[in-house]
Amino acid sequence: HVQLVESGGGSVQVGGSLRLSCVASGDTIGRYCMGWFRQVPDKEREGVAGIESDGSTSYADSVKGRFTISQDNAAKNTVYLQMNNLNSEDTGTYYCAFDPEIHYGEVVAGFSTLWGQGTQVTVS
Repeated sequence: HVQLVESGGGSVQVGGSLRLSCVASGDTIGRYCMGWFRQVPDKEREGVAGIESDGSTSYADSVKGRFTISQDNAAKNTVYLQMNNLNSEDTGTYYCAFDPEIHYGEVVAGFSTLWGQGTQVTVS
């Protein structure tokens, strides 16, 4: 059973930076894809970034060049999302995802995707 614990959210001014962390415990995390999603009220949760077991990454068009997803090299049980040059549209609740799917560069939730509790990011 996999558990995900996120941290690093907060409030930041436009143009600022934040780094989110997600610590995963349980199964052999390194064999699976990991990702970050975000959600705002009345909208569906959208995939922001994903990293596959071979280290390849995918990003939503809205964050390309500003966000970077990475994974610690050793245990691969921590996934990071470095967010730079933040704007107001980046505001939302960010969720770490275990075993999302990546289709043609788009990060989406799959049948077996598991979620963290979410961390709030507010850009103003």
